[in-house]
Amino acid sequence: MSEKTIVVIGGGIAGMTAALEAAETGCKAVIVEKGPSLGGRVARLNQYFPKMCPPACGMEINLRRIKNNPDIQVYTLAEVSSISGSAGNFEVTVTQKPRYVNGNCTMCGDCTAACSKEIDDEYNLGMKKIKAAYLPHKMAFPARFVIDPSIIGTDDAQKVKAACKYGAVDLDMKEQQIKVSAAAVIVATGWQPFDAAKVSYYGGGKFKNVISNVQLERISSKDGPTEGKILRPSDGKGIESIAFVQCAGSRDENFLNYCSGVCCSATIKQIGYIREQYPNAKIYVFYIDIRTPGRLEDLYMKAQEDTNTVFQKGKVAGLEEKGDKMLVKAEDTLSGLKSEQEVDLVVLATGMEPNIKETGLPGGVSLDANGFVIPGDGIFAAGAAKRPVDVATSTQDATGAALKALQCTVRK
Repeated sequence: MSEKTIVVIGGGIAGMTAALEAAETGCKAVIVEKGPSLGGRVARLNQYFPKMCPPACGMEINLRRIKNNPDIQVYTLAEVSSISGSAGNFEVTVTQKPRYVNGNCTMCGDCTAACSKEIDDEYNLGMKKIKAAYLPHKMAFPARFVIDPSIIGTDDAQKVKAACKYGAVDLDMKEQQIKVSAAAVIVATGWQPFDAAKVSYYGGGKFKNVISNVQLERISSKDGPTEGKILRPSDGKGIESIAFVQCAGSRDENFLNYCSGVCCSATIKQIGYIREQYPNAKIYVFYIDIRTPGRLEDLYMKAQEDTNTVFQKGKVAGLEEKGDKMLVKAEDTLSGLKSEQEVDLVVLATGMEPNIKETGLPGGVSLDANGFVIPGDGIFAAGAAKRPVDVATSTQDATGAALKALQCTVRK
């Protein structure tokens, strides 16, 4: 590949933006995405700020731009296994796992119909099952099915292969190594939600009617596990009351010692989801501080005008099951009184942790104490790999990272 290639690690909104910004200046860009398709966390959203529209709004345009740009190479089911060299002259090794489906795929779905084994749906956070021959999601790019490796070597795999009349199922695909000469590397590996099961006083993950904010986002989506209907996981019933617990594990020296900056706004957005489906539901928000910067403050003010929404300043000390209800125990720091509130469903507003916090990246990519990338010479970071940010800020970050990376393409 050209010495003017820029490698982008991560194919979420930040990674796609960085690759597009670089490629549309005439530079070559390579996107290395760990999952089977591009889109990252944004593809899982029901709506996102600031336009409050579904991910297809904006994401579809970016995917089309990538598809139509010959200077962008996309590797999915791939990870960077090594980085050597220096700014202007890196060598990056990419390890790509087999997809078991080639470019002949027409997305007809015959392979899914022939498959009997089911696996957890990673796109829907494991909240439903899908067949082991599947399309990652409706906006998937590449627009190609995937065969889960768990059925390779089984009769199920042979049935899937036989069902494909286009010869798209290739069960002999092998893992491959790809070498890329690059001028710069942009890390846009994104984030994962903090695992609130680590917090014992939230039930340690044992309560069915306690979910995270990212789970509620998927549940609220029409392509989610309940087709957009917000229901209690325990019995599939509707809700009459719901509690949002802010800073669930965040701003806590025992877990995440920082504020993720987007959780308050996300909760207020999700209050809107609740209100659309349940006009009379009682909504309780337990918070330390409400942080809704800039134009998002208008959403907060609107939520405060809702007489069935109560904002209580105070840290939640514990959750308990009480019959078929959840009991939220908290202290009202403004009055100094302790409170207990029964609700049908509890949503934990969990913070953002960088995806590579535990695994890191090869080639001297440095991380700070919280796992966020520390940029180096020729290695740049964008989006939530750099710090907790919303979608709009991620794209701005990515543009800045691309501009810095382009400067490395003129180095000898």
